[in-house]
Amino acid sequence: MSDLTLGRGNAGAATRSASDLYRAVWRWHFYAGLLVLPFMITLAITGALYLFRDEIEAIVHSDLKRVVAQETVAAPSAMVTAALAAYPGTAIKFTDPPTPVSSAEITVAVPSGEKLAVYVDPYTARVLGSLPDRGTIMWTVRYLHSLKYFGSLARMLIEIAAGWSILLVATGIYLWWPRRQTGGVVTVRGTPKRRVFWRDTHAVTGIFVGFFIVFLAITGMPWSGVWGAKINEWANGNNFGYPAGVRVAVPMSDEHLDHVAKTSWSLEQAQVPQSPAHDHGTSPIGLDRAVAIFNDLGLHRGYAVNIPATPEGVYTGSVYPDDLSRQRVVHLDQYTGKPLIDMSYADYGPLGKWLEWGINVHMGQEFGFANQLVLLAACIGIILLAVSAGVMWWKRRPKGSLGVPPMPSDRRVFRGLIAILAVGGILFPLVGLSLIVMLVMDWIGLRLMRARTA
Repeated sequence: MSDLTLGRGNAGAATRSASDLYRAVWRWHFYAGLLVLPFMITLAITGALYLFRDEIEAIVHSDLKRVVAQETVAAPSAMVTAALAAYPGTAIKFTDPPTPVSSAEITVAVPSGEKLAVYVDPYTARVLGSLPDRGTIMWTVRYLHSLKYFGSLARMLIEIAAGWSILLVATGIYLWWPRRQTGGVVTVRGTPKRRVFWRDTHAVTGIFVGFFIVFLAITGMPWSGVWGAKINEWANGNNFGYPAGVRVAVPMSDEHLDHVAKTSWSLEQAQVPQSPAHDHGTSPIGLDRAVAIFNDLGLHRGYAVNIPATPEGVYTGSVYPDDLSRQRVVHLDQYTGKPLIDMSYADYGPLGKWLEWGINVHMGQEFGFANQLVLLAACIGIILLAVSAGVMWWKRRPKGSLGVPPMPSDRRVFRGLIAILAVGGILFPLVGLSLIVMLVMDWIGLRLMRARTA
């Protein structure tokens, strides 16, 4: 055999190998898209809305949340009394007005077992109205974003979608990588009537928003039902969410912080301390004194105060402003007003700090309005990415077929790619389980196709 023939053979083998790898990657990029794109559209729309939650709620709920600033502020206890007079029940939380033109919010447990958010003018103690607790339009959007309305199974699907979106970006980068083409790298060719226009739009948009997809997927994982719950449990169990010595010489209850007040993700499982036993007849300090202590301690405006319901309970002040350094949780002995625990972002361990920073950026808070605008652009890009993928697939697919990209001729390439994907499946168990399901479905589909053509 001549050197020329041998050279051509090697070149042909290399070309076939590259083609097989491209087909394998394309096939799994297609499968990832089938799983992820419907979720990505929903997540992008609801996420874009939630970025501007304060601005939207100030408009939609202006009758409940906006007041005229005055000089004299009513006592917190007077606001609670007014709220209970309008909506009889038990006051369980008082939320300080975040701005001089914001109303106070009193959370009331009514006899039916439901909770109401009662809005009160902090200057006149006039009741402005009520909503179900966490019943504002932005809480609705937040629950739609996490699929919380649809149960634990739907939340597992979100976790699977997040894992597969990372796969989608990784395979997409490989497919986008320039291979001597003159367009479709950073420019778009053709017109909307042509498939190449949608292919280039999809590729160019994907390469610009891919980083944001991966970042949002990773920082959103802490809210997931399986992976997030385990990380949450591990982080708290290793004191990554607590300052050093937080459990030392402090009687702890079985109540968790997230049950009594909205808290940061990494502290949801933190236990609430109990007020130490006092002499019989000792009177609690009361809400007004507790609020005064929180103000003296310098808690950021807009903090929430849970009102103890038992003799062993505590006054818990918690606040989670845009500035991470101002996050803070303080538990007061309800009889002496002494701080039992005072923790802030600076007290978190390395994992807790990283998680909180990622979540703060994910929610558009960490870098102010610029954070909101950048993520809004990313959400628009994600929607465009999903729409262009759908149009491109519709134009490409053969009539009467799903249009799955062909299998590589060399199955070893396909198996190698699966081995790489399996690593992600180990890191994210639900993603690994879905990978197995997809492999089985793919195998069944190939068997049925061969049976039809035999």
